[in-house]
Amino acid sequence: MKLLFLGDVMGRAGRAAVAERLPKLREAWALDFVVVNGENASGGMGLTAAHARGLLEAGADVVTLGDHAFDQKDMLQAIERDSRIIRPLNFARVAPGRGHRVFSDGRGRRVLVAQVLGNVFMRRAFDDPFSAVDAVLRAHPLGGAVQAAVVDIHCEATSEKMAMGHFCDGRASLVVGTHTHIPTADAQILPGGTAFQGDAGMCGDYNSVIGMDRTEPMRRFVTGMGKERFTPAMGAVTLSGVYVETDDATGRATRVEMVREGGRLVPAGPGD
Repeated sequence: MKLLFLGDVMGRAGRAAVAERLPKLREAWALDFVVVNGENASGGMGLTAAHARGLLEAGADVVTLGDHAFDQKDMLQAIERDSRIIRPLNFARVAPGRGHRVFSDGRGRRVLVAQVLGNVFMRRAFDDPFSAVDAVLRAHPLGGAVQAAVVDIHCEATSEKMAMGHFCDGRASLVVGTHTHIPTADAQILPGGTAFQGDAGMCGDYNSVIGMDRTEPMRRFVTGMGKERFTPAMGAVTLSGVYVETDDATGRATRVEMVREGGRLVPAGPGD
């Protein structure tokens, strides 16, 4: 199976780039299944129902959220209506939506997608991410109940993301970090066959401060005082993420490559 995961979509520029480029990537790379993290797609804070539809119509099979999952209030209802939108597993039990689901690709192969929030350096403590993921993976064994499994670990600390990768090794096809918007150069296949990348990066303008127009963040860093709201940068967008190929019999990764498509960064992605 050929899987693509795209990191945090930032604002209008990120949405437009995904709408323009993802259909071409699906065709050119013969992708079977695409997951997009969309939690910053609406003004850099959360995701509206309309913008979620746009990402799905562009070719995402699943959209994951994050700690800003319900910043846009209409997502409270939208996530109940559309099972292709996934919020973190370890939110409060009363939160709408679900933190994992099993989907099918175009050939009927079953793909588990789960997302979980980390705890280190996050604004609040969430339920234990490791026990939450463990329960889901035990219920959906790779190579048995599902042919592929993708875990989105949404958190600040690279150490926590790496720990989750090793915790899931051999039980997931891909464990990938989101949230920090900066891609890490550690794409690898772990000893048990799980593809891992510490952070997928963002689908946004890298001539920015993690996707935001740099003027206001720089003012706050230099002076310690805020003057205006943060606004997403609107320059050239780089699509960032990770590409994985898996073995259908075992669900384990056979190939992993970081993806950088378009924009300002040096291109990276599947070659011959």
